[in-house]
Amino acid sequence: MHLINLFFAVLFTGNIIPSDHTSNAAFQLAPKYQLVWSDEFDYSGLPDSTKWSFDQKGNGYGWGNNEAQFYTRNRLQNAGVKDGFLTITALKEAFEGKKYTSARLVTAHKGDWLYGRLEIRAKLPDGRGMWPAIWMLPTEGKYGGWPASGEIDIMENVGYDPFVIVASAHTKSYNHVQGTQKNNKITVADCHTNFHVYALEWEAAEYRVFVDDQLYFTFKNEGTGSKAWPFDQKFHLLLNLAVGGNWGGKEGIDDAIFPRSMVVDYVRVYQQKD
Repeated sequence: MHLINLFFAVLFTGNIIPSDHTSNAAFQLAPKYQLVWSDEFDYSGLPDSTKWSFDQKGNGYGWGNNEAQFYTRNRLQNAGVKDGFLTITALKEAFEGKKYTSARLVTAHKGDWLYGRLEIRAKLPDGRGMWPAIWMLPTEGKYGGWPASGEIDIMENVGYDPFVIVASAHTKSYNHVQGTQKNNKITVADCHTNFHVYALEWEAAEYRVFVDDQLYFTFKNEGTGSKAWPFDQKFHLLLNLAVGGNWGGKEGIDDAIFPRSMVVDYVRVYQQKD
């Protein structure tokens, strides 16, 4: 979920995953990969603090997207683990001057990677005003502020466009502010009722984004430097459920839908063997 409005000038073509599609992506990894980090959510309570932090630093300015929620910290109502799942829940409630609460979890300084394969098996919330995201930001930002140091969006979905999954790249050369953005979409007919594996394969030459085992977005390293390819530094993972915002709230927020949750079965990170 980029830090400024993604909606403007989004141009892409898409594919369709049928509702009876069965993922086997996790069983097709090349032998070169080995598991280096994971959370199977096989415990109860708050997310594991050795792996996750709660991000609140953008609450005061709507995260650059005019988002309507307040992201809380260490609050089970908004982010809890039970029965093998992490559940991030958006609630309609007055809290710290906002009308909604939710959570934004990050692995920064607890899970930071340069290249590899990430798999996140998740079920998405439906409803107008929902804006769930699975994405990555640079941990150190060695090329400067957004978008110069890059952003990788593995999965975004907005409630008013319910079955459309979007993957995007953001760099200094390629971003929506300039009308040069790079992205693509895929239609997943049961993304709100069934789990799917949202995956990234990231290498020095390119990165690729999948839903289950279907590739639908590739972003290549042109070899022209950091303005086009800042993805040569460590990034961390973010999981969040926004409410409203410039893109997610473009057609308003349906207050009748709450609560709504993004449910995550597991997060797994693989890297190449030495």
